[in-house]
Parts: sequence; structure tokens; C-alpha cells
Amino acid sequence: MFKLKYDDFLIYDEASGTYSMAADQKVRDETERNKWKTTGWTILKDWRLYLMLVPMLLVYLLWRYLPMKELFAAFKDPDSALEVSDQLWVGLANFKMLFFGAMQYEFWRAFRNTFIIAFYGLLFGFPFPIILALFFNEVKSNVTRSVLQVCVYLPKFMSTVIITALAIVLFRGSTSGQGGTEGIGIVSQFLMWLPHSEKFAAEVTGARNGLVFTQRYFRAIYQITGIWEHGGYDSIVYFAAVIAVSPTSYEAAQIDGAGKMAQMRYVVIPSILSTVVIMLIMKIGSLLSVGYEKVYLMSNASNYEAADIVATLSNRWSQQGNATLGIAAEMVNNLIGMILVIGANSVARRAANVSLY
Repeated sequence: MFKLKYDDFLIYDEASGTYSMAADQKVRDETERNKWKTTGWTILKDWRLYLMLVPMLLVYLLWRYLPMKELFAAFKDPDSALEVSDQLWVGLANFKMLFFGAMQYEFWRAFRNTFIIAFYGLLFGFPFPIILALFFNEVKSNVTRSVLQVCVYLPKFMSTVIITALAIVLFRGSTSGQGGTEGIGIVSQFLMWLPHSEKFAAEVTGARNGLVFTQRYFRAIYQITGIWEHGGYDSIVYFAAVIAVSPTSYEAAQIDGAGKMAQMRYVVIPSILSTVVIMLIMKIGSLLSVGYEKVYLMSNASNYEAADIVATLSNRWSQQGNATLGIAAEMVNNLIGMILVIGANSVARRAANVSLY
């Protein structure tokens, strides 16, 4: 480190042989001396705004930070019937059992399913809100756009139970289970009418549970219902960024002869690129946080091979008395998610000069 000297901040006058301080340095010194005093007066002046932060801080303290003490259970004895605080410390034994021991098949299967479902959600679910926002921007009638936006936002305000129940009903198979067509869902009936759907029709008419509970179609149905549920609501952020683009940019592009597609490519997309990158980083951060409730409701013993994720596996182990193993599995899942968001943030900062921090 370089050692600072007093004349680094002073100006020397050769005529008088004296030192003086620049005006901007005086302002900086005064600001530094009164930093905490100014902060205190600001808090007192706007105390009502800071008071509104108290509920949020309590929520984070009670539901985000205090539960972290349960993470110590990942390093405790899984066979002990004592409370977590009284269990024996076994170090990384639970993680060794997950990676290389008796539970490795179930854990790696669940982790693989979690990653595949999350990757498909990022691949197909992330671009959809952006495309939807671009589409809304091209609808010139405010009434038509408002009606369309309300229609696509509505599924977000339905509970996960309702969304899952609709998916099960729409993709339901035959209720007779004997090759008949009684009780088949509307979407299943439509798919049966498509060309070259003999194998698909055989599964619909022969399975009592329907397509949702099959290994072949579970992931596809999960992604379709996820896009339907979240796509419209997620487009709000992108639509706000699109409408913030200056009209003069469109006019300049039109003067240069750019059509609608060219305007989207060279005007709109570059203008919202920073928003897209930030949202992508946040999406990658929650990549492995696949919705537990929806998977739990859409899975049973017939589709475990494709539907069982880390969250459902952890819940099942907890019910079987292996809570410490479930916590260890969740910790591994969350640590990988943290590494992904840090890596994505670093790449975005170097490539696009945009980052969360």
C-alpha cells in the first residue's frame, strides 16, 4: 500500500511558501466528518419510511435467518432420536452417504430430475415473457392490450392446487382403464386426434391416472403449465422496459428503412438487454429451486423416475425419519444454486458489463 502524505491533499504556493486546501477537498473532508450525523438526521427526518422496513426485516429474520440454525442438522447423526441440538456431530458423514453411500441412487436421480426440469424451464420458460412483452408493445389498441394482459396475468393469481388440478383434468386418461374413452380430458382427446398418435392414444386409454402421471409426458406437461402460469406475470418487467424505449429511436429506425422486425432486433432488444441480463441472473440463481408443491401434487409412484426432485426426496426422507439426510440434500442443492448465480453474475459483468452486484 502507498503511504499518503499531507501534501497529497494540499496545494503548495511557491510565492508565499504556504499550503492551501482545494475547495472540493474541503467539501469531501466536511462530508466525511459529518457522515454519521447526516445519516442520523436523515433517518429522523424520514422515520416513517424506515419504520415501514421493520416488518420486512422481521420476516427475513424469522423466516430466512433463524431457520439457518437447522442446517447444522446436516452434520448430525441421522439415526439418533434426540433433538437436533443434542445429536452427535458426525461431520460430512451424511454427505458421503448421499454421494457415495446407500442413498446415492435416490439422491442423484432426484438431483438429475431437478436439473433437467429447471433447465427446460429456463430454456423454454425464460424467452416466453420477453416475446409476450414484444407482442404487447405492438398492440396499438389500449383496450385490447389491457384485456389480453388481464387474461395472461390471471393464472398467476390462482393457487398451485388449482393449476395442478386443471392440468390433471385436462390431461386425464380413461376412467375405465380398460381401453375405453370414458372421462378422457379435453386436451388428451385433442391429442388423440392428431396424426400418428396411435402410441399416444394407447397410453391415454390404457392408463387410469392420465398423462400427468406418466414418465414420458410429465416434464412436458410441467413446463407447459408453468409457462401458462408464470409467463404473463413475468412479462410485466419486460413490458415496462419496452415501453421505456424512446420514441425517437423508433423514428430514427423508420427513417433508415427498418421494418417491425428490424426495429425489434436493432432498437428494442438492445434497449432492454440490461433488464434481460439481470432477470436471467436471478432466474439462474433460482434454477434448482423447482416448485415443490406442484411436483408433489403431480407425482406418484408411477412417475417417480421422472418427477422425483430434491425437495420431494427431502420431504419423503423426513417423513421416514431421515431428516438430517434430507437437510443435507437440500443444502447441496442450494449451494450449487449459489455457485450458479455467482458464476452467472461474473460472466454477465465481463460480457455485458451488467451485474447484480
